[in-house]
Amino acid sequence: MSTTTENAATTATTTIPTTMRAVVVHGPGDYRLETRPVPTPGPGELLLRTDAVGICASDLKCYHGAAKFWGDENRPAWAEKDRIPGHEFVGTIVAGDDDTLAKRKVSVGDRIACEQIVPCWECRYCLEGAYWMCNVHDMFGFKGYDGAMAEYVLVPAKALTHPVSSALPGQVAAFAEPLSCAFHAVERGDIKFGDTVVIAGAGPIGLSAIAGARQKNPLRIIALDVVEAKLELARKVGADITINIAEDDAVARVKELTDGYGADVYIEATGHPSAVPQGLNLLRKLGTFVEYSVFKDNVSVDWSIISDDKELDIRGAHLGPHTWPAAIKLLETETLPMSEICTHQFPLERFQEALDLVGDSAGASVKVSIIPSLQA
Repeated sequence: MSTTTENAATTATTTIPTTMRAVVVHGPGDYRLETRPVPTPGPGELLLRTDAVGICASDLKCYHGAAKFWGDENRPAWAEKDRIPGHEFVGTIVAGDDDTLAKRKVSVGDRIACEQIVPCWECRYCLEGAYWMCNVHDMFGFKGYDGAMAEYVLVPAKALTHPVSSALPGQVAAFAEPLSCAFHAVERGDIKFGDTVVIAGAGPIGLSAIAGARQKNPLRIIALDVVEAKLELARKVGADITINIAEDDAVARVKELTDGYGADVYIEATGHPSAVPQGLNLLRKLGTFVEYSVFKDNVSVDWSIISDDKELDIRGAHLGPHTWPAAIKLLETETLPMSEICTHQFPLERFQEALDLVGDSAGASVKVSIIPSLQA
């Protein structure tokens, strides 16, 4: 069953079904493909046909029940059940009222990406301009709003949207989300021309951070990983030097390259607990440590390294505020080896296979996406 809608802002007629396939969260380790009603956009809202949705490491950690999402003795649960996951997405506008289209400067048929967070625009952080730290912290696919592991996704009035070229493959366009996040981590590093920058991890975020750091043009960019194929990709996106930490002592190598001092900036993009003390040890005195990853397990370090030994700057990085246009622009230039980064695409019916592939520690994939239009 479907409905046909005609929007005064366009001459196109769009046929929208009444039901859709969607992945639904029933709890950790319990995601199911179900039939759901297609949302109907109200005032200020848009309806997108999902072109692609990437699977993030945070999606996987939520699936596996990490405390960050489902709570522990230190925090309440944040993720919600009965929610459609998927926060890394692009879609084509299929419905929306004239006022909303005009306000967002888009038309039916245009492709847009949505920032992950849907700010409340009323809390202290939003009012101070730090919308990405919104105290309510509703986010597509986790809390407050359904995500895009479905054929359609509703864009609420409070969401932030950005135009993306329809010429890009869906999985490449959806990569704007991790790329913008990594750009923010790079900015938090306050990189200078003479810096030695070390980026731990050559997965989607690490590769994106390397690409972002390359735009800053520091003296050298060093990438760390345990998978040679990913280190090769790191060189293609801008790393000057790569170190396989399964074979070489990264701390010793970095100090050799910096006259014994150590790196100026370290960006942690692995989510593995061992990468944290590694970064503290290879940084020089007065260096900067940028933490981006979401950890499944707790991390313990010697805090005296941060204070008495080196007086380090420790900075967190969350989401991608103000970096989306730059990330989208870089993708649209087609200068990054995206066909090698976006390694796997799956239909909705194979979402479990896609999740399992992201969790494969052997490094069988780089970026995994779901394309709802693909046939199973």
